[in-house]
Amino acid sequence: MKRIFIFVGIICASTITSVPAADRAGALKENVFATKPLDITMSIKMVGPFMQAADLQIICLFKHKPTGDAYQGAAKETDNELHGILSALRNRGEFVGEVGETFLFSPQEGSIPAKRFMVIGLGEQKDISLDTLRVVGRVAAREAVRLKAKHVAWAPVIRDEGNSTIDVGDGDRAFTEQFLMAYDTEKRLQAQDLAPKFSIEDLVIEAGPAFFDDAVKQVGAGIDSVSNDLGQRNAAPYSSTGK
Repeated sequence: MKRIFIFVGIICASTITSVPAADRAGALKENVFATKPLDITMSIKMVGPFMQAADLQIICLFKHKPTGDAYQGAAKETDNELHGILSALRNRGEFVGEVGETFLFSPQEGSIPAKRFMVIGLGEQKDISLDTLRVVGRVAAREAVRLKAKHVAWAPVIRDEGNSTIDVGDGDRAFTEQFLMAYDTEKRLQAQDLAPKFSIEDLVIEAGPAFFDDAVKQVGAGIDSVSNDLGQRNAAPYSSTGK
């Protein structure tokens, strides 16, 4: 029987478990938050980036190392399912991986269920911080709006690249808060006829069992915090009417 690997740790950053292929499309553990900030359904789901159906699947990769990039767990499985696209881009120097650098492509038919796949750079491993994840959150929100992706999924795969500097839950929270803040700005621009109307419907933060509960806790706290912050933002128009 053919077997595959199912992701089991938040944000593509944990241990994976072998399961029958027949179970790949089965029910996966998911926590959907009751609060819907900016009308976005937010959830933590125990799934890998190679399994989640989405208009836009996003992962993060560190800056390429000439000595070789680490691919473990879900990161390796995702690269395999994408027929080696990720490793080819990095090994050829065509995706360097600077902080905030992006690369977008459409997965080959029959590889993964996501319609489009985006990689966002994390920079050097030694320099990773929560601020890095905040940059990623802002980039992810703005790119999702630009690409008109209603259904968005994200997994940093930091643990699967051999880095454990940042607590997974803290990283998820930093990403989530800045994703929502950047999206709020996009909606304000739209309301002032400064940008085309578009709404993201849902954001899935992909996770594994070792980090799932902490991710739920930290992202939930982040949603509460950012909801309060949004209410205190300057509501004045961005542009002057000249009157």
